[in-house]
Order: sequence, then structure tokens, then C-alpha cells
Amino acid sequence: MHEHYLKKNKKYVYDSLIMSGKLHSCLADVDEQTRDMFDALVEQMKEAEGVTEQLKEQDPMEWIQRMGDIEARAREIVCEELIYI
Repeated sequence: MHEHYLKKNKKYVYDSLIMSGKLHSCLADVDEQTRDMFDALVEQMKEAEGVTEQLKEQDPMEWIQRMGDIEARAREIVCEELIYI
């Protein structure tokens, strides 16, 4: 996603990274940061909102719905803070 964003919206930065041979390492760094941030945000939101393994056992459909919402919000935050920069 970050590569597509750079290519479309920050052509100069994208071209500079390609020319310097740093594009792939930059993308790998962003990928690692996004995964770490996403995982941390999901865990924080689950804890704050009481989405537990107990809920998963008692009401799987509620758990799925709430986890989907949490993951969507975490994905949006990660994109705004790390992908679209």
C-alpha cells in the first residue's frame, strides 16, 4: 500500500528511493512498523472494550463483529499514521 501511495502521490520520493536502491528496505521497514502498530492497537482496543476469549466462547458472533470493528479502526489508524505519509 505504501509503495502504491508513494508512486501515485509522492513521485519524487518514490523515484529517489528507486535511484538510491533504498525502496525495498524502506518498504520492508514500513511493513514491519505497520504490523507492529496494528497488533498493538488491536490488543489495546480489545482490552479497553472488554473483548475477551470468554466473550469468544460465550457469543462467537458478537466477538467476530466486535473484532472486525476493532481491526477496521486499527487499520485506519495505521494507514493514516504510517502508510499515507
